[in-house]
Amino acid sequence: MTQKLNPATLAPPVMGLYAQIAIAPAGRLAFIAGQVALDVDGNLVGGDSHAAQARQCFANIAAALDALSVRPERIVKMTINVVGHHPGLIAPIFGAGRDIFGDAWPVTASMLLGVQALGLPEWLVEVDAVVSLPD
Repeated sequence: MTQKLNPATLAPPVMGLYAQIAIAPAGRLAFIAGQVALDVDGNLVGGDSHAAQARQCFANIAAALDALSVRPERIVKMTINVVGHHPGLIAPIFGAGRDIFGDAWPVTASMLLGVQALGLPEWLVEVDAVVSLPD
């Protein structure tokens, strides 16, 4: 299982949403491509809502985990890119993640980046992940 560390020599994770260090067990890794708010048919979900788009992004990450037959705690690194980020978007974006993962929210090494743009102008959120696969 992935080990999470929050050493006393580093600041505590903001709002407990991530871990300062995630140690993957020896073995294979899977890299989930950046997931945007597209449903299985390639339709944009969420329109101009960061929260609604984030919910679809996290749902896509959950679908990728299902395809790998692993649970969210196997995520060792996650990056969340947000167009036009400001502090008011933190709660809705992470709330969307909790809507999808519930108590299984992947507390892991992570990064939230405010970006100017993503691949297409209608995309507001993109999430990728690195997953430690079981032997």
